[in-house]
Amino acid sequence: MQPEVISNDWRERGLAGRLPDGWRVPLGSLAIAWLALIGLAAREWGEILHQWWNIDTYNHILLIPPIIAWLVALRRDELVRIEPKAWLPGLALVLGALTLWLIGRATGINLIAHAGAVAALQAAVIAVLGLRTSALLFLPLTFMVFLVPFGDELVPTLQMITADIAITLTHWSGVPAAIDGIFIDTPVGLFIVAEACSGVKFLVAMVALGTLVCFTAFESWMKRALFMLACVIVPILANGVRAWGTIYIAQSQGVEFAEGFDHIFYGWIFFAIVVAILLGAAWRFIEREPEDAGWSLDQIDAQVLVGKAEERPIRATTALAAVLALVLIFALVAIYATDALI
Repeated sequence: MQPEVISNDWRERGLAGRLPDGWRVPLGSLAIAWLALIGLAAREWGEILHQWWNIDTYNHILLIPPIIAWLVALRRDELVRIEPKAWLPGLALVLGALTLWLIGRATGINLIAHAGAVAALQAAVIAVLGLRTSALLFLPLTFMVFLVPFGDELVPTLQMITADIAITLTHWSGVPAAIDGIFIDTPVGLFIVAEACSGVKFLVAMVALGTLVCFTAFESWMKRALFMLACVIVPILANGVRAWGTIYIAQSQGVEFAEGFDHIFYGWIFFAIVVAILLGAAWRFIEREPEDAGWSLDQIDAQVLVGKAEERPIRATTALAAVLALVLIFALVAIYATDALI
C-alpha cells in the first residue's frame, strides 16, 4: 500500500495536481493545438529559431519567451479564479493567421510566413481558452509579436542616417571629411557604415524593451508614446555618435586604436549604456508595479462583449478539433500549392 500512497502524493505535487480542475482540459487542448500548429509551420519555425540563434540582430529574441512566461505568471492569481471557456469566433482568427502563413510560404516572403506562424499560436489561445482568459493574458499575447524576426529591412535606411549623423558631428569637431552615401572620407582613411554598424539590432531590441516597460510601468498613453519615441530616437542618435566617436578617435589616436575600441565598445556595452540612459530618465515617471499591469478581472467582466462571449461557450475539445481540422486543410493546401509551383 505504501508505494501507492507515495505515487498519489507525487501526482498531487506535480503540475497537474496544482492546476485547478477547470484548467486541465483547456490547457491540454491548447498544448495539442500549439503542437499541431508548430508542426504545420515546422519549416518557418526552423527558420525563426535559426535567426534567433545565429543572427546578431535577433539574438535578443531568445529572451522573449522567458519574458512572456513571466508576464503570464504575473496574472496567475486572477487566472486561477476563472475557468477557461472556448470562444467560437476565435477560430476565425486561427483561419486568418493560417491564411497569412500560407500566403507567406506561397510567395516566399519569410516575414509574412513567420508572422502567420506566430499569429496562429496567439489565435489558438483566444479560440481554446476564450475571450475572458485572453483578455487577462492580453500583454503576454501581444508581446508574442516580438517572436517574429523583423528589422533587417531597416538596415539601408539606418546606414544612411548613421552616416549623416557621423559626418555632421565630424564637421562640428573640426575634422575635415567628405561623404558619399555610407562612405566617409577623412584624412586618416575611408570609413564605411557597414550593415553591422547600422544599429538595427539595438533599435529592434529597444523597441521590444520599450513596449514591455510602457505597458508594465506606465498607465498614461502620453507617457507610453513619449517613452516609445525615445526608444526609437535615442538608439539611432547614440549609434550615430558612436560612429562619429570611432572616426574622431582614429583621427586623434590612430586607426588601429579606434578599431580596437569600437569592437569592444560596440557590443552589449553600448546597448547597456543606452538602456541605462532611457530607464534612468524614465524612472521617476513610473506609475505602477508590473504586477498591476493589464486589465483586472473585474474590469474585464464589466465589458459587454466578454459577457456575451461567455453566454454561449463551446468545449475546449471542440475548439481543439476545429483547430486540428484547419491544420489538416491547410497542410493539404500547402502541399497542393507547392506541387503547382513546381
